[in-house]
Amino acid sequence: MDFAYDARTEELRGRLQAFLDERVYPAEEVFARQREAAEGDARWSAPPVVEELKAQARALGLWNLFLPGELGAGLTNLQYAPLAELTGRSPHLAPPALNCAAPDTGNMELLAEFGTPEQRERWLEPLLAGEIRSAFAMTEPDVASSDATNIETRIERDGDSYVVNGRKWFISGAMNPKCAVFVVMGKTDPSAERHRQQSQVLVDRDTPGVQVRRAMTVFGYDDGDHGGHAEVVFRDVRVPVANLLGEEGGGFAIAQARLGPGRVHHCMRLIGMAERALELMCRRAVGRTAFGRPLADQGVVREWIAEARVEIEQLRLLVLKTAWLMDTVGNRGAHTEIQAIKIATPAAVLRIIDRAVQVHGAAGVSQDVPLAQLWAAARTLRLADGPDEVHKRSLARRELRRYA
Repeated sequence: MDFAYDARTEELRGRLQAFLDERVYPAEEVFARQREAAEGDARWSAPPVVEELKAQARALGLWNLFLPGELGAGLTNLQYAPLAELTGRSPHLAPPALNCAAPDTGNMELLAEFGTPEQRERWLEPLLAGEIRSAFAMTEPDVASSDATNIETRIERDGDSYVVNGRKWFISGAMNPKCAVFVVMGKTDPSAERHRQQSQVLVDRDTPGVQVRRAMTVFGYDDGDHGGHAEVVFRDVRVPVANLLGEEGGGFAIAQARLGPGRVHHCMRLIGMAERALELMCRRAVGRTAFGRPLADQGVVREWIAEARVEIEQLRLLVLKTAWLMDTVGNRGAHTEIQAIKIATPAAVLRIIDRAVQVHGAAGVSQDVPLAQLWAAARTLRLADGPDEVHKRSLARRELRRYA
């Protein structure tokens, strides 16, 4: 692969970097104040400054960058990856400002690939316009959802309808009043082959029987700026058969198609988070004096800074290689690398952020710097889209297969 970014990527990186410097970073304090002042349903909505940034980003052509083809910006995975990294430097503001925030990104990809023309018109078009939000309802509290075949939610055919019954939790974005549709995964045929039992259906939020019960916190954070995470119950929820996404029995395969690109997005944003943490660590180290000399003179701090730079460069190259493989040989051909970045990136970034917290002392765990929230986000990504151990298990089996 060519390690240089192409002309279009460089041009977009320049525009995005300027947008971050001139608009996003100055808006972070405004965002925090508006979030703190929000009450009721407004707590789960994007603060007004996000809508302002969305209008500015769209006017600059920094919109739907994640989506390939004519529906989006037409970028490859390799072109989008360095842009996703930049958004990770302000992960609660930049992705939604560009309409590139999860879980909407993955849901738009699903609708673009598997949706019918009617489904695209009803849900994809307003998502692409940033008019509504969405949620992906897969994880369940009563089973080990790291093995998606365990899922117990039932989607049963009844004439011209499907009836959905089940309980989900940590459904990202579901608390947001603008979350208009749930992509729900459940079992349509428990007697089928293990990976053909599941299907996915689209459920309007206001469908009778949909109950958004409570918000779930993540290390004490409610993630309200991303629409929160919710426990959702589906009780005798009836939707038309036309709301089936793809084909019956295709739910597991659709979920895997959704998670591949999402892992690249997550990992590149994580690298951006690590760069932000390293920058903060360096600024603190040169500006803070302890025991008569700057922290930057302490050997252990210099060691942390050097190790962080090496790890970031290693991770970036691995993620870019993964994106390149996805573009050239497809997700299946990049399976090993997709799992490798999911194992390596959150763990390394978590370590870098943790050391940045340590250099900041008490300030590092406060609300005055973004490190504590960055740490919580990075720690969560050791579980989201599959825990480390599941990816290690699968990767080891693939390696061993070559010698069996």
